[in-house]
Amino acid sequence: MPSIIIQEFYHHNSHTISYIVHDKQSLEAIVIDSALDFDLSSKTTQTHFVDQQIDYIRQHHLSVKWIAETHIHADHLTAAQYIKSQLGGEVIIGQGIIDTQKKFNHQLPPYKTSFEQAHQFDRLLHDNEQLTIGQTTITALSTPGHTPDSMTYLIENNAFIGDTLFMPDSGSARCDFYGGCASTLFTSVQRLYSLPDQTKLWMCHDYQPNGRPLHYQTSVQESKMTNIHIRHNTLKDYFIPLRETRDASLIPPKLLYPALPFNILSGLWPVDNNIFSTPPFNICISKR
Repeated sequence: MPSIIIQEFYHHNSHTISYIVHDKQSLEAIVIDSALDFDLSSKTTQTHFVDQQIDYIRQHHLSVKWIAETHIHADHLTAAQYIKSQLGGEVIIGQGIIDTQKKFNHQLPPYKTSFEQAHQFDRLLHDNEQLTIGQTTITALSTPGHTPDSMTYLIENNAFIGDTLFMPDSGSARCDFYGGCASTLFTSVQRLYSLPDQTKLWMCHDYQPNGRPLHYQTSVQESKMTNIHIRHNTLKDYFIPLRETRDASLIPPKLLYPALPFNILSGLWPVDNNIFSTPPFNICISKR
């Protein structure tokens, strides 16, 4: 009998799927990969999506213990700090964020030193580190490749895998962001494929190829047998050139430049001299 309840939320503008997972007995919860609404043309940030999650948490009398990022996102702005300001909880991410911050400094020197502030996250997780919600254990598995900080959260037979894999008809995630590596991604996928076949793999995105209905999860077995990029018998020497060739054809996400500096600091805007202030955009908190 599962000790948890999983509720998914789909952020249509970025095709992001966020989750609230709570322990049935204690009502302690973890929020995974939440998002702000951001309009690039008006540079306006709103909270319609995350407010739906906050309403759900309050209606079910949940207590937020963890606000988790599976990785630094390039396609949406994290709502981690907003959730923390409304409900409390600790913002967590993989230890690999330190490498991401360093690499980002080299790419955008105007922000130099601003990103070497790991303390902007409340806790950096090591591989195999364990957390709890009530009596339920959460195991953090390092699964880099898409980004150095990519982390999978294993809760009972549920793995929240970020962008390591997509639904089988969409394949795998790109590896051409800062610190990404197709060879490393291959190794991380093998780690996921070593989990029991019945383990559910919960997606961070679903792009609905050919207009099919939205899906939130697949299984280890289904992905091993049918993933279009990497199956249980796919060779590394085949996967790496396939992934790198595809990456070379992809355009940058439309929110790449506002999202990365914001998300690297867990939802804070960088300014000079390591001082953080209010965002240089208009923030509109939706009325609920």
